[in-house]
Amino acid sequence: MYHQDSIENDYEYQYYQQDADSLDNRVVIDLEFERQQQSYKMNDAVKSFITHFYRSIQNGKIFEITHDYEYGWNMLSEQYFKTTTWPSVESIESMIPNESMKSIFLILYKEMYFRHIYASLQGGPTLEHRFESYRNYVQLFNAILSAERPLDLELPIQWLWDIIDEFIYQFQSFCQYRAKQVKKGPNAPSNIVEEIQMLKQNSDVWNVHSVLNVLHSLVSKSNINKQLEVLKHATLSLTIANSNGNIDQTQFTKHQQELLMDLENDLFAQSSLYKMLGYFSLVGLLRLNSLFGDYYLAVNAMHYVELDIHKQSLIARVPSCIITTCYYVGFAYLMMRRYEDAIKVFVDALIYIQRTRTMFQAPARSLLNDMIAKQNEQIFYLLAIALNFYPMRIDDSINSYLKEKYSERLVKLQRGDRDELTNMFHYACPKFLSPVPPNFEGVTDQYLMEPYNQQLKVFMDEVNQQLSISDIRSFLKLYTTLPIAKLASFINKTPDELKAILLCFKHKMSNIESDQISEEFRSSSEVDFYIINDMVHIADTKVATRFSDFFIRQIQKTNDINNSLKMVPI
Repeated sequence: MYHQDSIENDYEYQYYQQDADSLDNRVVIDLEFERQQQSYKMNDAVKSFITHFYRSIQNGKIFEITHDYEYGWNMLSEQYFKTTTWPSVESIESMIPNESMKSIFLILYKEMYFRHIYASLQGGPTLEHRFESYRNYVQLFNAILSAERPLDLELPIQWLWDIIDEFIYQFQSFCQYRAKQVKKGPNAPSNIVEEIQMLKQNSDVWNVHSVLNVLHSLVSKSNINKQLEVLKHATLSLTIANSNGNIDQTQFTKHQQELLMDLENDLFAQSSLYKMLGYFSLVGLLRLNSLFGDYYLAVNAMHYVELDIHKQSLIARVPSCIITTCYYVGFAYLMMRRYEDAIKVFVDALIYIQRTRTMFQAPARSLLNDMIAKQNEQIFYLLAIALNFYPMRIDDSINSYLKEKYSERLVKLQRGDRDELTNMFHYACPKFLSPVPPNFEGVTDQYLMEPYNQQLKVFMDEVNQQLSISDIRSFLKLYTTLPIAKLASFINKTPDELKAILLCFKHKMSNIESDQISEEFRSSSEVDFYIINDMVHIADTKVATRFSDFFIRQIQKTNDINNSLKMVPI
């Protein structure tokens, strides 16, 4: 197993000290024909956009950068490059003045260039595209991590999130592509055999350790965990590391004051670029470890992150990051059998999606809208599974929508339909990866599905245990006291067998305390029980709806609206 402790304190990695051009020169990337095809597409609108985009980054005009990145690029992509690539870096290089920001701009442009290929090019990226995109990421992260002082570069938070998100996505895509190609074996067509040889000779390209090293390096460079540790225990502004701010240090403990002093003297912690890349790298580690099936390490990466959406600050302006975080945290909790925490995270995510849905309706965000729509349905599936294992009260609007849209599936879950549980898990789970590259000499037919099958087995083992106690739960809801012999007769078990099942029930209904990794359990099931002298005593822990709280919240909202209206000049 790959552990964070082995790398997190050292970001001077040998791999990232190499020149990107030093990769095996036997891999010949021939994109000359593709580059020639771009010449006629370089119309005035595209040239003007690229020039303006560069000037905006050069001058640090964050509003103009955001507009060009989120709207200008997408609009021109839809208009001129819907099924083709953008102009190559070589074809635009002469348009960019030889200034200090030129090299960084070309790297950033190339990152967007390959991202467009992954998203829009028919047939997807070629192996050459995948290799060259990796080289570009090496150059980008080398420039960021090897700098002695923070780069004088301001980028929109959305763009910084997209860089980390796309980096992990391309790694995931490469692993799946490599597994499919290797599976075809030596009897495949000659072009496939050549690709397999290229993959074998360049095993360090998109290597799992290299990807993890990048994320841990950014976390270490930014000191983001120290910042989050202070933020988690005190109410501070987003510029906690800004030495120009006036921060009342009396509200901190001695340890927190020491952390704050370290942050104030750390130039990288003061940089928005490094701070946000460090934060998003934590989410990246959550996602990557979840794909590998290491849920403990995944959740541990978020140890200092505030998982309550209503209290989050650093990612409040990046909706896709919030939803991704909730999805992977919730799934990790589900697989760790922390059902109550998983349900709370899923419900928060679904409420957030409902409230912000209009933000993703713009034509420029059609791909984002499709992605969030799918994740929304995946989260509903996972929520249904978690509630089937651990019934509890949830938000009324989410509960109503769940019962209305997925009523048939819920009925099958209540009946203990294993096929339905398998299908829902298959649709809702992430695309698991193996951290180990394939054996190029002889890969088995099941290699591609092996990571998924391993996680499915763990899930189904839990399903089989849960199904054995579902009938008992339904009987316990009908009684306040019940002899063990009578309950055993209901389910055709002996009293001794029933006692073992009841102990299993008690164990399954216990959950680790929220925000903890320690072994401290508590139970908040809607049904609890204890046994005295072969008699089961049932305590209904279900709390009646408190309508007064609802009306108080609505009154408070109304007062807030009235106060806001009074401040509007007429």
